[in-house]
Amino acid sequence: MTQHFGARLSAAMQEHGPLCVGLDPHASVLADWGLPDTADGLRTFSRRVLDAVTGECAAVKPQSAFYERHGSAGLAVLEEVLATCRDRGVLSVLDVKRGDIGSTMGAYAEAFLAEGAPLAADSITVSPYLGYGSLRPALELARRGGRGVWVLGLTSNPEGRDVQLVGEPPVAARVVEAVAADNAGLAPVGDVGLVVGATLPVPPSELGIDLAASGAPVLAPGVGAQGAGPDDVARTFTGLRDRVLVPISRGVLAAGPDGEELRSTARGWTTRLRAALTS
Repeated sequence: MTQHFGARLSAAMQEHGPLCVGLDPHASVLADWGLPDTADGLRTFSRRVLDAVTGECAAVKPQSAFYERHGSAGLAVLEEVLATCRDRGVLSVLDVKRGDIGSTMGAYAEAFLAEGAPLAADSITVSPYLGYGSLRPALELARRGGRGVWVLGLTSNPEGRDVQLVGEPPVAARVVEAVAADNAGLAPVGDVGLVVGATLPVPPSELGIDLAASGAPVLAPGVGAQGAGPDDVARTFTGLRDRVLVPISRGVLAAGPDGEELRSTARGWTTRLRAALTS
């Protein structure tokens, strides 16, 4: 039987720590690395990052948009990235934030979560804001294949609060409750994760949101260039510290293109995050 995603993620975090390195090849990053803003530039960038951080992080998070902007050639590079992750045993979090209904959501699920699909990832980000039930095709296919999904809960952008914190209980709390139902009975964590920003002004519990009861791993963006640090992660996610995966992109990529500098920077982030989350 295929081991479920939550168990695989927990094992990777125990071995490698809470860092998830973001693959965000902005045009400016490629330029800083002396690379062209082309598919060939993407390929060189992606290979250098993967070579440097394999073994230094629990997962990598390719941002699909930066590959898609180069059309079919960019998507071919993204396929290579995901295949390399599979070959090396590095967990992938494909940041696609898909959300739709019915057969269209099913097609997205097949594209990114079906066994053998060229763009299959270990996990993907999804948006519940067409209604949590609209995610069912992705949730079901992910579970059958031992893969995971990360549901947007309380995101790190301030505009998100205009939707996510509306109502009593707030919309985000209802999303978290639905995630909890899907994770029931899974240990050490479920395979439906939540995206919750490390830049929140107060811990989620003070907003009426019970992450602890959700059984979900948490993907916590906002660390590094967006202003949050390891201590903010520890403060925001008290009681969840063994379940928090921290994506950092620019804070690692700024050390490139030198592979040793990238590796050392990733290792440094892992050390600081581990210290903050275990103190």
